[in-house]
Amino acid sequence: MIPRLRFETISKSFPGVNALTDVSFDVAPGEIHGLLGENGAGKSTLLRILSGVFRPTSGTVLIDGQAVAFKKPMDARGAGIAMIHQELQQVPHLSVAQNMFLGHSLTRMAGLFVSRREQEARAAEALSMIDRSIDPAAPISSLKVAQRQIVEIGRALLDNARVVAMDEPTSSLTPTEFDRLAEVIASLSARGVSIIYVSHKMDEVFRICQRASVMRDGKLVGRVDLKSASEKDVIAMMVGRQLMQEEHNSFVTDTVKLEAKNLSSATKIRDVSFTLFKGEVLGIAGLVGSGRTELLRLLAGADRLSAGSITIDGKAVRFATPREAIAAGIGLLPEERKREGIIPLRPVSTNMALASLSNLSAGGMISTGKLRAIAQDLLKRVNLRPFQLDRPIGLFSGGNQQKAIIARWLAAKSQILLFDEPTRGIDVGAKSEIYHLIEDLAREGHSIIVVSSELPEIIRLSDRVLVMREGRVAAGIPRDQLTESAIVAHAIPGANAGAADTRAAQTA
Repeated sequence: MIPRLRFETISKSFPGVNALTDVSFDVAPGEIHGLLGENGAGKSTLLRILSGVFRPTSGTVLIDGQAVAFKKPMDARGAGIAMIHQELQQVPHLSVAQNMFLGHSLTRMAGLFVSRREQEARAAEALSMIDRSIDPAAPISSLKVAQRQIVEIGRALLDNARVVAMDEPTSSLTPTEFDRLAEVIASLSARGVSIIYVSHKMDEVFRICQRASVMRDGKLVGRVDLKSASEKDVIAMMVGRQLMQEEHNSFVTDTVKLEAKNLSSATKIRDVSFTLFKGEVLGIAGLVGSGRTELLRLLAGADRLSAGSITIDGKAVRFATPREAIAAGIGLLPEERKREGIIPLRPVSTNMALASLSNLSAGGMISTGKLRAIAQDLLKRVNLRPFQLDRPIGLFSGGNQQKAIIARWLAAKSQILLFDEPTRGIDVGAKSEIYHLIEDLAREGHSIIVVSSELPEIIRLSDRVLVMREGRVAAGIPRDQLTESAIVAHAIPGANAGAADTRAAQTA
């Protein structure tokens, strides 16, 4: 069988950098093929060559046995190549159909007017193959992330795509939404469309992909039959080493660090009470929209408390601004890291110091000597890679951006750390490092709250888990009773969680 897609000794060089070296593999018609590797392995560069953004320095791309050379992305689209990016390329105020026809609108009267009816009809026809519930006339902004990704797949069907490349398509999806996306991907595969699937979530890759190609440092290091391979061996191939054992270690003390009583706000939180101990990692689980992020924002002073009380080290506190929460020793690693956690164009050292600039300045001028000394110490401690203090933080991988934010709160001497989705969009190697950083911080006596949509992550990290539902604490689960089924039973509305369990949640 002629491969649907073949990369043949693809190399790509930039000034001073070999991004890809002699990468060769193929994808069969209808195959769902995993493309795996840590951030910086070369996956994105390879997909940019496939989609016409870059031209290879050497090597050949073949589609159905025919060599192709794309000068621009429109050439790739014309050849049946579709890219679905992690950050969707859509215009919020336009309709579903308008977004599907961006760049090639259907027109009438010699191109003077856009034919909206025809666009909506064609869009409805494409969407009917995968999800009839999406209205082509609806604003794209009214759709959930999972539906917006399905719209991008519908756009690929409009273009009669033969190859669809998906780059981290589930980074913002719930497990239920992933299940729906997996069904759509399977239906594309059944039609003969080949899928290249990039994800750091190994459970997803093993569930939906037949084979995978593994990259490291710009080179192909192996091809894997996922039916017979183990996750442990694939990860070792990706990172070039066996990762440390991911076993939970507890450093909880009897000292109460923070106590929240009957917290409520205008942003979903309703009568939430809990205690956080010194050295504890407290997990917060629940469905998207259950109030997890809103609770952290309330504790960090980003949202205002409308009722209830917070005490830290036995002293009552009330925050009108994040600055006041920072002064009280609270540091937040936000869910939207790129939008709320960093200034992309500023150096990583400056980003690290954002919460402690007052300690590094005199007379309104920052002491560059102090800044560099602290940055050298703390960024080395969190194992920043590459170790380039003046490099803009936006050029670092997601895992290294997260390390820099952790270093920020170490510089600010924060004792209570709030992690909101700490490993979203982070590769497996960096994820393991973040886990061990959190564990080290707990060992040193920091008190930590972790929100995560990944149940294995919550179970791996937490000494105890609070499950939220509809803005309230639905249950508290101690470490010795912590399972995925126990969390799900309390997270889903209508689950049989008795009043005794709910009361135990707030004191467990």
